[in-house]
Amino acid sequence: MKKLMKVSLLWILLYSTTYAEFSFGEMFKDMKEVALTFSSDAKDTVATMKDSAVEVSQSAERTSTTLSHDAKDSIAKVSDDSKAMELNTSKSVSSTLTTISTDTKETVKNTSTDIKDSATVASKEVTSSALAISKDSADTIKTISTDGSKSIKSVSTNANESIQSVSSDD
Repeated sequence: MKKLMKVSLLWILLYSTTYAEFSFGEMFKDMKEVALTFSSDAKDTVATMKDSAVEVSQSAERTSTTLSHDAKDSIAKVSDDSKAMELNTSKSVSSTLTTISTDTKETVKNTSTDIKDSATVASKEVTSSALAISKDSADTIKTISTDGSKSIKSVSTNANESIQSVSSDD
């Protein structure tokens, strides 16, 4: 600022000396006006710079507050979403395991019932077959026994008759 004033003063001095009517009073008056103008401009510049600095500071504060608030909201949202996801996953796994357990229990029960039913049917069929074979065997033995007995009686009767016939022919 001082250099600017010195340069301005020097310029005014050189300019005023070129005219024949040089007046120190006017020169000091001009220098005073220049100094006042520079002072006023400098004062306005400083005030503007101060206002700009305040505005930048307030803007930075608003931005920082907004970012902080947004970050806090985002973190809370992520945390809530993570908790909900964990809860849903836990419920889903529990439901799946319960379903698998129920299905397995029903399958074992059905398989057990099927095996029991098959064993019962097989047992009845084996019993029926054994009874049929036993009855058939008994009937066959009776028939053989009856037929054998008849055959023996017939042979015995025939032999007896033949012996008597041979004996009476003598």
